[in-house]
Amino acid sequence: MSAKTSAAIRYTTLRLAIFIGCFLAVGGLVQIGALPKGLGDSNFVWVVLLALLISAPLSFVLLRKQRDAMSEQIVTKVDHAKARLDANRSQEDGAVQ
Repeated sequence: MSAKTSAAIRYTTLRLAIFIGCFLAVGGLVQIGALPKGLGDSNFVWVVLLALLISAPLSFVLLRKQRDAMSEQIVTKVDHAKARLDANRSQEDGAVQ
């Protein structure tokens, strides 16, 4: 069970790290004038949206192994839960007869 938590935490942490890296990079580019500052007071929102737009495909490509490991662990846990549910149903059906 700790391996599942570890894979989920690892994936989430790496995804957050990629977003923060993109946020800092975009913020730096906006500050030096390489990217526009946005409209009016929307600078922070502009930087967050650009960071999200850039980090999403990066995460999709760079975190493929972590995402696959996490999904395998989730599928295993769901399969075990289904097996327990089926076992409980069969025990209940046996008790009624």
